[in-house]
Amino acid sequence: MFFERSQVRSNRRIRWAAIPIALVTMLVLAGCTQDQLQGYLPGDPETTSNTSRVIGLWVTSWIVLLIVGVITWGLIIWTAVVYRRRRGQTGLPVQLRYNMPIEIFYTIVPLILVIGFFAFTARDQAAIERVEVNPDVSIEVVGKRWAWDFNYIDENVYSPGVQADFNPDGTINVDSLPQLVLPVDKKVEIKIESRDVIHSFWVVDFLYKKDMVPGKSNYMYFIPTKEGTYQGKCAELCGEYHSLMLFTVKVVSETEYEDYIDGQRAAGYEGQLGIDYNVNQNLPGNGSSDEE
Repeated sequence: MFFERSQVRSNRRIRWAAIPIALVTMLVLAGCTQDQLQGYLPGDPETTSNTSRVIGLWVTSWIVLLIVGVITWGLIIWTAVVYRRRRGQTGLPVQLRYNMPIEIFYTIVPLILVIGFFAFTARDQAAIERVEVNPDVSIEVVGKRWAWDFNYIDENVYSPGVQADFNPDGTINVDSLPQLVLPVDKKVEIKIESRDVIHSFWVVDFLYKKDMVPGKSNYMYFIPTKEGTYQGKCAELCGEYHSLMLFTVKVVSETEYEDYIDGQRAAGYEGQLGIDYNVNQNLPGNGSSDEE
């Protein structure tokens, strides 16, 4: 009789332990879509020279966290089922205290995970933030409430931008948005400035953003590797019309890029938009502060 009861309990434990394993197996066998493979991030690995690195870090982190989550929840459920109070039992089961191997395990494993996440993040961030000494294209992006100006430094032309406008049906007029044009497969340096308050330069599909701080120049370096039109926006709350601080990025061939530059020059947009339009005129370094 005792053997039969033990066998029944053992079979129940096996069934409960098999449930999470079966669920994980079903998910794996079901396969993954392209969106799942890149962690539901926008764009794709071929958008810029940095997007594949960002996607890899994001997806790998989630895989590790899901594995930890499945193991943790599996152990919690297994413990709750196997050591539940059964009919006829009273009181509490024998408690486990001061188990040094278990305490070392749940201290060391999270520490290893944190160190691992930090190491891979620091590695990828260092690669993305690496300064490009000889960029093919240098562009200054200036954020202002609530639009964008683009200075094409090497070509000495500029593109002034205005705040997003609406169509009669209430949708955004995409054609009137400020447009940043980039040549495909060229090393790009983006110098980031602000005319007034803190903004944030964010091209959604590029999977990277950078703050625009008044009085400070920030930089981004990348190679756009896929032609197309991408949406950009301010990612830092900057005032009443923050949601309308939109722009587009158009990645084109080198010939199309040169044609665009020639078109800007022919339209009279030659030169650069300087600090004359800055709201904060008393910042250090511009020759008009009290200290100078």
